[in-house]
Amino acid sequence: MKLRKVTAASATVFALALTATACGGDNGGDSGSDGGGKTITVGIKFDQPGLGQKTPQGYAGFDVDVATYVAKKLGYDADQIEWKEAKSGDRETMLQRGDVDFIAATYSITPERQEKVDFAGPYLLAHQDVLVRADDNSIKSPADLNNKKLCSVAGSTSAQNVKEKLAPKADLQTYPTYSACLSGLQNKAIDALTTDDSILAGYAAQAQFKGKFKLGGFKMTNENYGIGVKKGSDLKDKVNKALEEMVSDGSWQKAVDKNLGPANYKNEPAPKIGDIKS
Repeated sequence: MKLRKVTAASATVFALALTATACGGDNGGDSGSDGGGKTITVGIKFDQPGLGQKTPQGYAGFDVDVATYVAKKLGYDADQIEWKEAKSGDRETMLQRGDVDFIAATYSITPERQEKVDFAGPYLLAHQDVLVRADDNSIKSPADLNNKKLCSVAGSTSAQNVKEKLAPKADLQTYPTYSACLSGLQNKAIDALTTDDSILAGYAAQAQFKGKFKLGGFKMTNENYGIGVKKGSDLKDKVNKALEEMVSDGSWQKAVDKNLGPANYKNEPAPKIGDIKS
């Protein structure tokens, strides 16, 4: 009787092991660097109109279009992408922990970041610029920002860069978000907003702001946007190949025109892979 009890228990354990193996053997739901799995996890911004934005209809913007194209080339359809918010301060950690497979989120390639993660690209060359009201012709160069109210978003270094290097008499105004800066710009509480021209174009391209703002075109810095991957990941070469194909088949320019064109954004030609402008 005792032997039969042990045998029954062993049979139960064996059956449970088989069940666990069957469930665990199908790992297609995990992201995979070679495609073919059920999902791939991609980090984007959720709050940057024209670049990466979460909307009631889904996700939209230039970075979203780039990421979707790359994922397709890796073997994933759009409905197999799991989008995760990649805030600026979290991006390296997300990649290092494996929370995402890659990140496309206005992610400028810098030597400091390259010590922690790898970058494919660049896929867009942006520049620090200013956004002003469409009817304001008083700001024709960075020096004209002296004695002007320049919007600085909390945590941003862009406005401080202008004050330290280009317009020391600029009057910095700190706002919590870019949207708040736009409202201040519209009601003349401030005179200019500064950050990357691509980000400015994305905000200005929104339907409610169409025709109300313009870019200065000052090109104060070079911002080389890359796609971040985990250090040592074999995804880097695959993403680079996908980016080259996106440019060559015309999809890259179409994505720029669709998302940033309404703000009359004059984009630089698509950068060559590995060509990082200092």
